[in-house]
Amino acid sequence: MKRAAIIVLDSVGIGELPDAAKYGDEGSNTLVNIKKNYPAFNVPNMAALGLGNIQGEDIDLLGKTDAPKGCYGKMFEASNGKDTTTGHWEIAGIVTENPFPTFTETGFPKEVMDKFEAAIGRKTLGNCAASGTTIINELGDEHVKTGYPIVYTSADSVFQIACHEEVIPVDELYRICEIAREILVGDYAVARVIARPFVGKGNGNYTRTERRKDFSLAPTSTTVLDLIKEKGMTVAAIGKIEDIFEHRGMTVTDHTTNNNDGIEKTIEYLKKDFEGLLFTNLVDTDMIYGHRNDVKGYAEAVMYFDSKLPEIMSVMKDDDILFVTADHGCDPTTPSTDHSREYVPLLVCGKNVKEGVDLGVRKTFADLGATVAEYLGIDERFGAESFLKDILK
Repeated sequence: MKRAAIIVLDSVGIGELPDAAKYGDEGSNTLVNIKKNYPAFNVPNMAALGLGNIQGEDIDLLGKTDAPKGCYGKMFEASNGKDTTTGHWEIAGIVTENPFPTFTETGFPKEVMDKFEAAIGRKTLGNCAASGTTIINELGDEHVKTGYPIVYTSADSVFQIACHEEVIPVDELYRICEIAREILVGDYAVARVIARPFVGKGNGNYTRTERRKDFSLAPTSTTVLDLIKEKGMTVAAIGKIEDIFEHRGMTVTDHTTNNNDGIEKTIEYLKKDFEGLLFTNLVDTDMIYGHRNDVKGYAEAVMYFDSKLPEIMSVMKDDDILFVTADHGCDPTTPSTDHSREYVPLLVCGKNVKEGVDLGVRKTFADLGATVAEYLGIDERFGAESFLKDILK
């Protein structure tokens, strides 16, 4: 019963990519900069697997060891972008050559907004690039008064819709997002439409709730998830994986509420008997801390995962392989509150996985998908290079 488990620590980057300047991300190094700005940051269990041994400037600050207990390396994003969708799709085998459109300069075109407003029967507020926590406090009172949804975007390819849960119920917000998803096609095909429900009593005192939901584009080609499912094996998706892949290629889904819930569900599913893939996204590092430049909160979220890593490993079966990685960066120490164009770490462990293997710098995240495919007996390699032979005893 062969099983692979991929845990994506959302936005936990490990150093700027060579083309970071093109994206305005020079100097970004999420994990290392957190360590430099928050000395209490300590991840001994990931360090024991080899996190601090990964190639790169100052990465040894994360805890270099003479005898790593896992395999370690970092991966280059071959896709053009730094988005959740491009990152996860590439892990699963899709390299996105044409970046998804963004609308940071002028907001979404009038023809799009006119069509959207006509379809939902309401005017809208905002239509600009903004921090989500800021814009709901700037426009929240007007939204409550008028019932007009707040629309905003960011440096990522997103159309975000924020509504107070007592003004527009969450189910209605989801329906509005589905309408937007149908409209945003062709030149306006953003990667994700995101529902951003919030609560609060006014006067700028609004907070977002955990009932966010993403409405993504469908994957543009076959993924390793599709192929595993077609082979009759299990694909268990934990967290927002189901949204990122538009519910495709999965047999079991569990849309968790936060990182702690996602970690517990990961442990729970690893205890079950199945053959195939467990794919988990832990989003809090990105959504709650990275985009708010909360260095302490980000550090503590990563440290909490690290504290739970031994428990995750303890429930793995003899033939399980665990991959810990990320989808992009979101350095909370920089002025930017957006994603950063970074390498992502790659840690691999399991009872039949070698110790102390430096996997170097992988040319694409898709090497991970190719490795999972080979391990589960699938022929497809997605134009990437499997490193299975390097890691198995």
